[in-house]
Amino acid sequence: MPKPVTPSTLDTQLCPSSQPGVEGARVLGVVQQTANGMEVAYLDEPLLATPEVLAMANPVHPTEVFRLVATCQTNRCPQFDGTNCGLAARIVQILPAIVDQLPQCQIRPECRWFRQEGAAACRRCPQISTVNYNPSETMQSVIDLSPFEKPVWQL
Repeated sequence: MPKPVTPSTLDTQLCPSSQPGVEGARVLGVVQQTANGMEVAYLDEPLLATPEVLAMANPVHPTEVFRLVATCQTNRCPQFDGTNCGLAARIVQILPAIVDQLPQCQIRPECRWFRQEGAAACRRCPQISTVNYNPSETMQSVIDLSPFEKPVWQL
């Protein structure tokens, strides 16, 4: 059961797919390879993403191992349209739900995806990995990048 949230906490919206350089970033979960693809195992409590914690991902980039959460960057994020997170909307519109029960998540009351898209986002959230080097056509449409672009696919 989510912890009670004070009204002042509700003013902050958190991005559940943040980058390690964002101030105050915390580890939300660990990305694992399963028979069904990548899946996030959520931590009981987010862990501060200190340089020492992020170094545990070596030799790969931290977002290959960790899902990070930080304050939503709003207009500094290419997924934000000025009001909503386009990524959250596309996740719900395009991806299938992969869990019936909402995952244990410590950030749900403050999560931009949940506050924008509700439980539908939570049922899809475990399949999101911030870095995807080999995205399917479906995932390319979710992240809204041309299939011809060759950068590191980041959500």
